[in-house]
Amino acid sequence: MTKQKIGWQAQENGLYCLSGALERDTVPAFWQQRHEWMPQDSTVQLDLAAVGRIDSAGMVMLLHVYQQLSQNGSELKILNVPEQLVTLLRLSHVESMLAACIE
Repeated sequence: MTKQKIGWQAQENGLYCLSGALERDTVPAFWQQRHEWMPQDSTVQLDLAAVGRIDSAGMVMLLHVYQQLSQNGSELKILNVPEQLVTLLRLSHVESMLAACIE
């Protein structure tokens, strides 16, 4: 079985598309390279429409992205949120942390 990777594609006007699997097998290596992909825009829209799977590691990565962007004074909007992520946020009692970001 081929290990899925996380894809990151910058679009226009602060829109970024994530694809692939955001899970424990893919997140650590992707996160280590964050200096290459972490947005610097004042408003960041993160589209998750092409994310096939997400587990708790992917959820935590998104929480860290939110935290880093907030510390830099940037606003995050998360688009096309998979039901899997909504469930994880709810079960982990952290949905309020990203509630304002989810569209």
